[in-house]
Amino acid sequence: MKFIHQREQLNEGDQIVIESSLPCNIRLMNDANFRAFKNGARHNYIGGHFDRFPARINVPSSGFWNITLDTVTRRPISVTRKPKLEYSIRIRRAKPGY
Repeated sequence: MKFIHQREQLNEGDQIVIESSLPCNIRLMNDANFRAFKNGARHNYIGGHFDRFPARINVPSSGFWNITLDTVTRRPISVTRKPKLEYSIRIRRAKPGY
């Protein structure tokens, strides 16, 4: 499975803001769940399928978090032509005293 991955140290109350040119699945996972995701095992995450952007996900607790994006299409994809995904991942930091 191909996906975009970014690992960040985030604090409770921070917000992930994602822009994407295509509908996609967005997952926010801790390290243990990210390992399970990569291995195709059962995992827990915050997020889901998004087709309207910007997508916003709130960080539930402080620590290292993994953000993944993978595209979802309903049309058959040619082996020679893959969908071109343009995206941005921004972090809105919580104000002190959150």
